[in-house]
Amino acid sequence: MRERTFGLSLSEPAVGLRHSGDRRQHHERRAHERDNRPDRRRAQRRKARLRNILFSALAIAVPPQMRHAGMHLMAPQPAVSVTVDSFAAVPPREAYEDIIQEAADKYDLNPALIRSVIEIESAFNASAVSPAGATGLMQLMPAVGESLGVGNLLDPRENIMGGAQLLRELHDRYRGNVPLMLASYNAGVTAVARFGRRIPPFPETQAYVKRVTRLLKKSRETVDKRG
Repeated sequence: MRERTFGLSLSEPAVGLRHSGDRRQHHERRAHERDNRPDRRRAQRRKARLRNILFSALAIAVPPQMRHAGMHLMAPQPAVSVTVDSFAAVPPREAYEDIIQEAADKYDLNPALIRSVIEIESAFNASAVSPAGATGLMQLMPAVGESLGVGNLLDPRENIMGGAQLLRELHDRYRGNVPLMLASYNAGVTAVARFGRRIPPFPETQAYVKRVTRLLKKSRETVDKRG
């Protein structure tokens, strides 16, 4: 009976082992690389070492809080796309219509009168400043604006409210005589009084009164056609 150890016969060769006569001699081993190609395992190990060095450097250089942020940034993020197909600017003559209506209601004036004065004075340019210093939509002089309680002449609402208040005061002074109101708005109360409560013979003032009254007439005709 053959002696066995762990189920193997001592006289039988172990499975997978070369016999003494089968072992390859040193001189029989390959003297050169197969097909002259570089050692793949050596190249793989070199790449793995480079990767480990790169990841270690990144781990040291990037703060922990930014690593978290980086993970979020890499994830797909929701996006909102907005497309503007058209843009329609509000014409200057319509931009201040609500303020004009408010001023007309407050001071019991025809809104067409306020609108016509703005048209002739500044052509609806809220930042207009004349060489003499008249400022804003209704071209109020600084001293006049201050007397009317206007804090900022370039503010459209304050300017229109101040101009409407002045027109109301002139309306009461001249008992609703629009030409005298306009002449006084342009040349001043003193000038109108100096010429016997008549339109002063100044070409600028006379042209001003004609231009504003022409716009008022045109406005009334437009309202009549709509009615």
